[in-house]
Amino acid sequence: MSESSRGAGTEALAPWLQRQLEGLLAQRGHALLLAGPSGLGQYDLALALARAWLCEKPTAHGACGLCGSCHAIDVRTHADLRVLMPETLCLELGWPLDEAAQKEIDDKKRKPSKLIRVDAARDAVTFTQLTRSRGAAQVILIFPADRMNNESANTLLKTLEEPLGEVRFVLATEAAHQLLPTIRSRCQTHVMFWPGDAEALHWLQAAASQLTGKSVPPELANAWLQAAGGRPADALRWASVGLQAQAWSQLPQALARGDWSLMADWPPAQQLDVLQKLCHDLMAHRAGAPTRFFSADQLPAPPRWFTLSTWSRELFTAARSVEHPYNAGLMQQAWAARTRQVLASVAES
Repeated sequence: MSESSRGAGTEALAPWLQRQLEGLLAQRGHALLLAGPSGLGQYDLALALARAWLCEKPTAHGACGLCGSCHAIDVRTHADLRVLMPETLCLELGWPLDEAAQKEIDDKKRKPSKLIRVDAARDAVTFTQLTRSRGAAQVILIFPADRMNNESANTLLKTLEEPLGEVRFVLATEAAHQLLPTIRSRCQTHVMFWPGDAEALHWLQAAASQLTGKSVPPELANAWLQAAGGRPADALRWASVGLQAQAWSQLPQALARGDWSLMADWPPAQQLDVLQKLCHDLMAHRAGAPTRFFSADQLPAPPRWFTLSTWSRELFTAARSVEHPYNAGLMQQAWAARTRQVLASVAES
């Protein structure tokens, strides 16, 4: 399942993740960094590693799924597992916050943090100094690791380099380049595998059918994979909003006409994601390179390179504030007008 949809439970890993799990369990080392782009299953693999390291009856294939330790992880109560996540993601995935943080949020003194707070990092250091409760190891899972600010990361450095006893770390990220070099240097980096096309398609059809309760034809699953750039877990998010194959193929020309109706009801972050993908493919097409998210014949004629590069920078800047409480309607109108302006500029080239 995708990072955003997975909660407690023991769902089977995607086959490409299972192969990676078995390979990583055969390695030694106390700190692993799982790195790669979004949609490849970093969180799922990190949690599977933590389960196997803490399992009372582990095998070469992973955790048994039946013992008390596995059950404690399923219900988010394992005393020897500490999960460092932004509070927003903890709440989404069912991981408990500490009492003080939960009370502040419940009392509306502040909103849940989108970063990994330094208080949580300090608690994790204290956690490593406690006596183990169940088995022979303690595990700290950090996801997304790039959500640590410098203070949080520096708090963990010494413990990450020289942990006390049998403490193991698994860090997972979709932006390894944003981690401090001192964090990366203390970990063994594992670059996430991309699944083959057929394997990704088969998994996506099964996962989407389970999500929607309907059989998913291959052409629809292929459209979701195309919209996600071949990343299966990201493709599953398109299934959750009911994206139709024809709608995706028609989007570039519709936006060129100023028609926003195909994605008017999508969240602003998803609208911006589409614009960034369209800009990427127009730049690739302009440069004579293969496109990634749309077929070349689905694209309008690409504007001049200067126009596209300026638009790309504007979209990157917009992404920094897309989740802020601006007026979504006005923001959408501004994006629609700017998109039409950019795509119409080809006539002036």
